[in-house]
Amino acid sequence: MIRVLIVDDQRLIRRGLAVVLENAPSIEIIGEADNGENAIVQVAALQPDVVLMDVRMPGMDGVAATAAICRQFPAVRVLVLTSDDGDEFVAQAMGYGAAGYLMKDTPTEELVQAIALVHKGYTHLGPGLGQKLAAQLAKPYPQESTTKATPPSTPNGEQDWQQLTPREREIATLIGSGLNNDEIARQLCISKSTVKNHITKILQRLSLRDRTQVAILANSV
Repeated sequence: MIRVLIVDDQRLIRRGLAVVLENAPSIEIIGEADNGENAIVQVAALQPDVVLMDVRMPGMDGVAATAAICRQFPAVRVLVLTSDDGDEFVAQAMGYGAAGYLMKDTPTEELVQAIALVHKGYTHLGPGLGQKLAAQLAKPYPQESTTKATPPSTPNGEQDWQQLTPREREIATLIGSGLNNDEIARQLCISKSTVKNHITKILQRLSLRDRTQVAILANSV
């Protein structure tokens, strides 16, 4: 059973998400929060597996909350929900460690699948959202931030892609498809440790922080 916390400042949206997800046999809604501060408190108290996070909220927004949750509770996966597929806040949340994002009007079946995927450790980007997210990530961060976290380096499309070796591009593509290290190793007939070494080199070569940003890069070229 996947334990899910819903965070949104609009009660109607929280209730709507809870109603549709309660019908999924693999998901248990364990709580709700109406802003970032409450979300952090609820995560500490309830220890959810996945947080559905709205990014635009009064007080502490979803970006700052995502940064804090990913830093303090690394086992908790944050899946960002937004009503604007060009929302710059989403790019910031992904940069701070969110496991993926979807539009709020995503069909229930796809939302349930996305929750299951990020719970397993995959990165999930809604259909057609990879390039838009990469474009947002290429923009500079605002001078004033709602959190003191330092923005990580971000993928820079084709220019970064060409810095990788053919094997590294192959592995990055598989990461972008949602495969974990075991699955990549089996598909390429190499050891898991070799996969890890390649990923380490990719991160170092491009000054990226984690495989989420590798996935974003792979989906942007």
